[in-house]
Amino acid sequence: MHYIDYYIENRIGYITLNRPEKRNALNYQVISELKEAFDLAESDDDCKVIVLRANGDVFCAGADLGYMQALQENTFEENLNDSTHLAHLFYQIYTLRKMVIAQVQGPAIAGGCGLATVCDIIFASPAATFGYTEVKIGFIPAIVSVFLLRKIGETHTKQLLLSGDLLSAAEAKEIGLLTYLVPEPELDDKVYAFASRICQQNSLQSIELTKDLIAHLQDMDLQRGLSYAAERNAYARETLDYRRGIASFLNKEKISW
Repeated sequence: MHYIDYYIENRIGYITLNRPEKRNALNYQVISELKEAFDLAESDDDCKVIVLRANGDVFCAGADLGYMQALQENTFEENLNDSTHLAHLFYQIYTLRKMVIAQVQGPAIAGGCGLATVCDIIFASPAATFGYTEVKIGFIPAIVSVFLLRKIGETHTKQLLLSGDLLSAAEAKEIGLLTYLVPEPELDDKVYAFASRICQQNSLQSIELTKDLIAHLQDMDLQRGLSYAAERNAYARETLDYRRGIASFLNKEKISW
C-alpha cells in the first residue's frame, strides 16, 4: 500500500492515511487501499480494535481535486462504478465486526468527514473541523447521507448537508456527530487508553453481535425489532463468550478477553 500504513500495537490495529502533502485526499487508489487495510485488520487475529487516523495537520480533505476533474470525463456507468467503490468502503467500515475508532486531529471535510462518520466512535481534538461541503461545488453528499441520517437524525443532517457549513469540534459533539472531544496533546493517549480498555474488558463476539444488532434494528418497525432482538438475545446465550463471561461473573473471577 502506497498511501495507507497499517500496524498493530497491543491488539490495536492502526490504519493511517499517509498522504499529508495532498491533505490525505481521497482518490480511487486511496479508497482501494483503505478497503485492503480494513480487510486485513478484520481478518487479523492479533487485532481486536481498529483506529483510523491520519498523518499531517488534516485528517482528510475529501476527494482529490485532480481526481474530481478526471471524473468529469467519465460515462454514467463509470461514475456509478466509482461511486459504488466509495459506498462499499463506507458500508465495510460501518458493518465491520470489530470496533472502529476515528482519531481526528484536523479538518475532516466532505468525503473525509464521511469517512469519520461511518466509524463507531470518533475522538477529536479542538483543531478538528467537520463539514459536508459538496453543495458549494455543485455536488451532493449522497453516500454519507445514508449513514448520517442514522447517526444524527433529519434535522441536523439537513442543516449540515444543505448549508455546507463547517462545524467546530465542540459543535460537532453537541449534535452527536463525534463522541469524545479531548485536548490535542492528549489525543493519542486518550484513544490508546480507550482502545486498550475495550480490548481488555469487552468480548469481540459481543461487539460484533451488538454492532450487527444496531445496524439492523433501525430498518424495522417496533414489533419486528423486538422479535429480532429476542432472537439475537437467544443466539448470544449459546455462544462460548457468553458462557465464559457468566462463569467468570458467578465465580467472581476477572476475565481477560
